[in-house]
Formats: sequence, structure tokens, C-alpha cells
Amino acid sequence: MQPALAPKNNVEQAIRQCGLFDDLSQTSLAHFVQSATTITLKKKGIIFLQDDRAEFFYLILQGWIKMFRETLDGTEVVIDILSDGQLVGETAIFEDTIHNFSAEAAEKATLLRIPTQILKQVIESEHQMALNMIQNITQKHLRQTHEIEHLNIQNASQRLGCFLLRLCPDANKKTAKIQLPYDKTLIASRLGMKPETFSRALAKLKAETDIEINNNMVQVNNQQSLVHYTCNHCSGSFPCQNNE
Repeated sequence: MQPALAPKNNVEQAIRQCGLFDDLSQTSLAHFVQSATTITLKKKGIIFLQDDRAEFFYLILQGWIKMFRETLDGTEVVIDILSDGQLVGETAIFEDTIHNFSAEAAEKATLLRIPTQILKQVIESEHQMALNMIQNITQKHLRQTHEIEHLNIQNASQRLGCFLLRLCPDANKKTAKIQLPYDKTLIASRLGMKPETFSRALAKLKAETDIEINNNMVQVNNQQSLVHYTCNHCSGSFPCQNNE
């Protein structure tokens, strides 16, 4: 993982598009832009490990990042998978600056790496940043609450249907063609199921809705059929506001 200086115009654009940095002063934005470097990771490239000191936090420019913990017997528990425009490791400043999970690239990824110290300084000097951090943490909590709901009231095929709907590029179209973003084994783990359960869930979803599956490509022939099958067992509505 070799950091490199990124074109400052590109860095500023990426930072401005992230909600954490909304309505900050030009001076504070300049601190983030000037301190940011880019890193590119191959699949399974480690960003940081659980209990590492959090010297940096990260903004995902492209790719998928897996956040996970390991039990004492070595079992891996996936706690989240994040993608473009989302942050990784920023809340460590409230955890004694220690990461309480590990993070690695689920697929090839490019990220902005920003020193945690800059984040602390801006929070101390600008109230808006403190409010943005609270909003950021609240949004993560709401998404996790939504996922707990799904684990309790949706069966495996409905959870998988929800996952596919969040990948559909246009909620208004009848059909959609989806490429699964990462390994099926990892999707299964992310949705709280074993690989064999995932296979059965995929087969049931195919039987219950109008989808076709070819390796890592999914053709949704009737998006509303998938919505009806999935969203009737959820307190939210489609299109979902709790996108990954």
C-alpha cells in the first residue's frame, strides 16, 4: 500500500461530495485537501487491523471495503461493507484513537488517506464539523438498526432481494442488469448467512421473482415483482434510503 499525492482538484471534489465535510469553512477544507494522499489496494489488501492505532481515516474513491472482527477462535465476522463516497475509520477518534475492527479491500480499491489529527483539530475549532460527526454516526446507527430488523423479520431470500434492489441503478425502470460487486461467499457473510444458505436463498428468489442468474450477473426482468417480494417485509420503502 503505497500512498501518493493526488491532484488537488480531484481531492477537493471528492471531499466536498462527502457529507461529513458539508458547510465547513474554506480553511478547514483546505486542511483536509492538503493533508490527503491516495492509496490503491489489491483485493484483500489490508487497510488496518483491529486494535491498531488510528493514525488515519479513509474516504473511499472507488471499490468495496470490508470491515470485520475476529472471534477468539479465528472466525471472521463481517460487520459492514462500504463503497464509493463512504468513510472508514473516522469514528476511532471516539475510541481512544484505536480501531475496534479490521478493514480490507473486498475488491481492488482506491481511497483517500487523511490524518486523524486533522479531523480532531477541525472538530475542536469548528462546531459544524462536530455536528457533522454526530449526523454521520447517527446515519450509521440507523443503517445498522435497519439491518437488525431484516435479520429478525426477513427470510434469507428476502434479505438477498433487498441487497439486489440496492444495486439496481434506476428505481423507475422495469428491468435491471446487475453485476454482483464481490464474491458470493462475502455477500452471504454480509447478509448473515452461510454459503449453502445463500445458494438456497438465490434459488428461492429466482423461483419467487422474475430474475435470471448467470455466474455473477443477475437480470431483473420485473423490478416491481422483486420489490413486492422483499419490501412487504420491511418498515422502509423502495428505493431504500439505507443504501450500502
